[in-house]
Amino acid sequence: MIMMEPVDSQSPLLSTDQILRAIDQHSSELALILLPGIQFYTGQYFDMQRITVHAHSHGILIGWDCAHAVGNIDLQLHEWDVDFAAWCTYKYLNSGPGAMAGIFVNERFGKVDMENTTQKFWPRLSGWWGDDKSSRFQMTNQFFPRPGAAGFQLSNPSALDLSAVVASLQIFNETSMKDLRQRSIRLTNYLEQLLDHLRQKVPGSYEIITPRTSQERGAQISIRLAPGLLDHVLEILEGEGVIVDERKPDVIRVAPTPLYNTFVDVWQFCKVLEGALIKAAEAK
Repeated sequence: MIMMEPVDSQSPLLSTDQILRAIDQHSSELALILLPGIQFYTGQYFDMQRITVHAHSHGILIGWDCAHAVGNIDLQLHEWDVDFAAWCTYKYLNSGPGAMAGIFVNERFGKVDMENTTQKFWPRLSGWWGDDKSSRFQMTNQFFPRPGAAGFQLSNPSALDLSAVVASLQIFNETSMKDLRQRSIRLTNYLEQLLDHLRQKVPGSYEIITPRTSQERGAQISIRLAPGLLDHVLEILEGEGVIVDERKPDVIRVAPTPLYNTFVDVWQFCKVLEGALIKAAEAK
C-alpha cells in the first residue's frame, strides 16, 4: 500500500501534480488507486477527472470514496470514466445514520455475454439477486449475471433504509445538483469572506486550511484554531445552539449546505464564532 503525505508540513493539502507524480513513480506496482473525491479533514476537492485519466493512461483501475462528495458537488462519474465509486447517504444526502450506502460501477463492467455458457464466474461482487431470473432457482451452481446494475444485486434491500434515501432523493429531484452547487459556492464564498474579516478582529485565533478556490472545495471549510482554543470554542458554540464538527486537536469543520442553510445562517454563525473566540482567548 502506498500512502501520500503533503509536501508542506504547514499545509495538509495534496496538489493534483503531486498525485500525478506519485502515480507515475509507482505505476509499475499499482493495481488499484483509491482516493477521496473530497478529503474529509480539509474539504479539498480533488480533480477527479484529470486523476482518473492519468491512472488509465498507466492501465490502472481507480475508485473514488465519495462520502463527502455525493450531494455536495456535481459528480459526473460516467463522463469522467471512473471505474467505481462508493458513498454513504447520511451526510449531504440527509438520510440519517446507518442509512443505505451507494456504489457506482462503470457500465463496461456490467456487460454480460449470455451466450458464453461455459463461464462459471465473473470477477464481481455476486449475489443470487444478481443472477438471471430464468436460471436463478435452478441451482446449477453457475452464476449468470443480469446486464447492468441489476447484475450487482445481492439480496433483498431493507425497506426502512430505502425509505430514508427515497425521501431525501425526492427533495433533491425538485432541483438539480448544478443549481445546488452554484448556491453552495456562493454560500461558502460568503463564509470565507466573513471569516477573513473576522480574523482582523481576533488575529492569531485561527486559519483556514481548506483550498481558497471554489473549484478545489465543496461546501466545507475547515478552520484550524490556535492551540488550546478548541474545547472552549466548542463549549461556547454549543451553548449558543451552534453545532459544528471537531477534529482533534484543533480543527472545526463548517459546511453551509445549500439545500437548507441561508446566508443569514452563515452570518449568525460568524457572529457567534467571534464571541466564542474572544471568550475562549480570555479563559485560556
